[in-house]
Amino acid sequence: MRSKIFLTKPLSIVRRRGFNSKPWTTPTFPWCRLPYGPMALISTACDRNLTMGMNLASMSKIFRCSSNDDTVTIKAQDDADTVTFMFESKKQEKISDYEMKLMNLDQEHLGIPDTDFSCVIKMPAAEFARIVRDLSQFGESIVISCTKEGVKFSTSGDIGSANVKLAQTSNFEKEEEAVIIEMQEPVTLTFACQYLNSFTKATPLANQVQLSMSDNVPLVVEYQIPDLGHLRYYLAPKIEEDEN
Repeated sequence: MRSKIFLTKPLSIVRRRGFNSKPWTTPTFPWCRLPYGPMALISTACDRNLTMGMNLASMSKIFRCSSNDDTVTIKAQDDADTVTFMFESKKQEKISDYEMKLMNLDQEHLGIPDTDFSCVIKMPAAEFARIVRDLSQFGESIVISCTKEGVKFSTSGDIGSANVKLAQTSNFEKEEEAVIIEMQEPVTLTFACQYLNSFTKATPLANQVQLSMSDNVPLVVEYQIPDLGHLRYYLAPKIEEDEN
């Protein structure tokens, strides 16, 4: 299944200011970007961009061997066929290292150009997760429509249809509860529920989520993580060929 490939076999690109993770099968798949802030890492040494093919299932097994307070160091060399994860306990009385084989992938990096988006929607992350979860019960795709009246999430399937409309918040006590819409022109795009559901697993990291949309470019789902940076997911919209 394509979703299994997405979850277990990404292509990781290590840069001086963060990590990119994308699947290596097709550019229509989602991928994410995690640049780190000043509080995220103690130190780095990466004098050039480095591409590594990692199996997330294998990497997950390695990270299960660590503790919550451990510091992790990731080390790799140019043209190496392995990557090393070193975990050091908070009091430095325990150091563990694990070596993982890299995947030999021949895939060009998918770049996302800077875009002036037609619609930018900021809303509570928990509300977005709830909408995606609820609509996923009715259909396999979610249509997101942004207009001057607000943003509409809709889907349909064998059991019926569902629609959720959000208007821009005029008055709010807490900023994290606000719904803010910046629109240059209306946009309506369709996305696969399974990937949106995967993105919402980042909900505990941030109070708000930002959705940025334009025709013919991927949707950007962004979570701002206090003191650490931000996590961005990119997802290409579905087209008629995908739906048929």
